[in-house]
Amino acid sequence: MHDTFTALLTTKGRKTGRAHRVMLRAVRYNGRIYLSRHRPDGDWFRNAMAEPKVGIKYDDKSFEGHAKLVTDEGLERRISEMKYPGQARAEERRVVVEVTLESPSQGQSPIPGIGTENDSQHN
Repeated sequence: MHDTFTALLTTKGRKTGRAHRVMLRAVRYNGRIYLSRHRPDGDWFRNAMAEPKVGIKYDDKSFEGHAKLVTDEGLERRISEMKYPGQARAEERRVVVEVTLESPSQGQSPIPGIGTENDSQHN
């Protein structure tokens, strides 16, 4: 079972250390959340690779999680097919990040700015 949805990802800026937030289309599959990009040059991607402790919010719930790069090409393809069903871009090679959720966030977070309006669009 899988589904796609919009999620708010919060990463720790690799240069500033401040919270960096971005809305992304995500895929929930086999109990994990997957995010992808065409190229590995986005701030959210580079931040998550530098500091894998991330926050993710969807369905009005906030979670903490651990991000890691997916290296299984078959899983990369499967995530793209689920994210873009019937679209040509489902066939494009993408970098995929797997987020393993830890638990719903209960106030304090190791990521500055999660659950607050202290957003930063800088890395």
